[in-house]
Amino acid sequence: MTTRTVKHRNNGAAVLEETIPEDRALDIQLDGVAGEENGGENLAAEPGPRSQQSTQQGTQQFVTFMAGDEVFAADMVPVKEIIRVPDVVRVPLAPAALEGLANLRGKVLPIISLRRLFGFPELAHDDSTRALVVDVGQPLGFVVDRVSSVVGVDASHLEDVGSIRTTVNTEMLSSLIKDVGGHAMIMVLDFAKVIAREFSHIAAISKNTAVAGAAQAAVQSEEEDSNDELQLVSFDVDGQEYAIAIEDVQEIVQVPEAVIHVPRSDSHVLGVMTLRSRLLPLVNLRSMFALAHRDLDEKSRIVVLTLNGVSVGVVVDAVSEVLRVSKSGVDPLPALLAREGNLAEITSICRLDNGKRMVSIVTARNLFGHSVIREALSAMNEDEAEDSQLQAKEVDDNLDDDEQVVIFRLDKEEFGAPIASVQEIVRIPDELIRVPKAPSFVEGVINLRGTVLPVIDLRLRLGLEQVERSDRQRIMVFLISDVRTGFIVDQVAEVLRIPKAAIEAAPQLSAEQGMLLSRMANLERQKRMVQLLDPPHLMEGNELVALAAVTG
Repeated sequence: MTTRTVKHRNNGAAVLEETIPEDRALDIQLDGVAGEENGGENLAAEPGPRSQQSTQQGTQQFVTFMAGDEVFAADMVPVKEIIRVPDVVRVPLAPAALEGLANLRGKVLPIISLRRLFGFPELAHDDSTRALVVDVGQPLGFVVDRVSSVVGVDASHLEDVGSIRTTVNTEMLSSLIKDVGGHAMIMVLDFAKVIAREFSHIAAISKNTAVAGAAQAAVQSEEEDSNDELQLVSFDVDGQEYAIAIEDVQEIVQVPEAVIHVPRSDSHVLGVMTLRSRLLPLVNLRSMFALAHRDLDEKSRIVVLTLNGVSVGVVVDAVSEVLRVSKSGVDPLPALLAREGNLAEITSICRLDNGKRMVSIVTARNLFGHSVIREALSAMNEDEAEDSQLQAKEVDDNLDDDEQVVIFRLDKEEFGAPIASVQEIVRIPDELIRVPKAPSFVEGVINLRGTVLPVIDLRLRLGLEQVERSDRQRIMVFLISDVRTGFIVDQVAEVLRIPKAAIEAAPQLSAEQGMLLSRMANLERQKRMVQLLDPPHLMEGNELVALAAVTG
């Protein structure tokens, strides 16, 4: 094994020499300690030569780093690794010092800015910026401007903080290092004190699986008895609105960049894609209904339907809403219009807005009887079809291991809500009706099939900046303590089945965030992290009383 020796000169302090394997030496640079991308050197692993040498020489190891114009040090014991700053997902309702959450080898890692923590001016990350991964009960990444060195310090060079005057709150310091590494004084940061002072919920809770379990139970307890109602997913095809029962929809996903074309297939068979490790044939609903061709775009979606263990993806122009309608507002398709053959899948018409809006309801069973669907399924060779059916059956058998979630966006971040908690998803009307003396957090109300629905901007509820209204925005309707309430989101993206194994308790960063966003889906292969909303906690206490007053 090739090795090299690294010496840390400390201006009078003990000189620590350590032998480092060559494959690790690349991670320790002259101007810092650098980890590999999304990784790093395991600096606090099981005791080895480094810790043994420190003990034998009566020294204590510290990593020194810069934040702003100040030089800091930290005890090496809780420092697990030092990495480049990864991409993060921003978390609403979290402390200002939190930059966001990152995925570190399949684990959720909170990333905290020391500059923000100390009130220093913001500075864009560059090639020198690093994150110290510290574990004092839960791994956390602290962003520093630059890592300087790893030093061994004799006890004679350590002093109490005392009453020194500094720009940093001395309550977060453990000691001072004097006359080491060319610095007259280096402040030793105590990460345990930092966390206890600034992130009390992290200090108190490292993993709160009970909260996540309670959230699921609360969602289930909020479900209504909907025997007299239909819940439909509505979508657009060539300007006409259609809908299908939500229980027939397995997922709604975006069109992938690559679709495998099936040779000798008709134009309405788009091809085959891979979804959840199985082949999924795709058909275009425009072609099925003999409508004009239109290229797919960012609004196009694939509605995944499954019947008797066989799945197919139906491509539509756009997915509009999730509707909850009374069965009394649904009429069978008039006999004069009912047609045998390739249009028999339209079975009924839903009347909305006092008959001004008509939605054609399609059934999955009739769709699967359409010649286009049959051709798409037969376009795969027999082996592929058999494998696909077996894989689909395995998926069906494991549905209990998945959670169906409506994915929506606020700014660039993805959030999810259990589909069982979503009453419906509707468009925002041209104007919200303002209610005198309504709570300040209520944007207005709308008339939703004869009932008053208070509408709240979810951006404001989560402490995010408000934006102008757009066509992509939707109102997601939840039932919270028997009060039906609408929340405006930037965009509803898809309906996704997420393996329960990929869902974990979110880091507890604040009391409000810990209740409202208690879980997170870490989809490592897709490089996605989805923050899961707990709708029962969107409104609580006096807010619910005020909302009930608005609805009468």
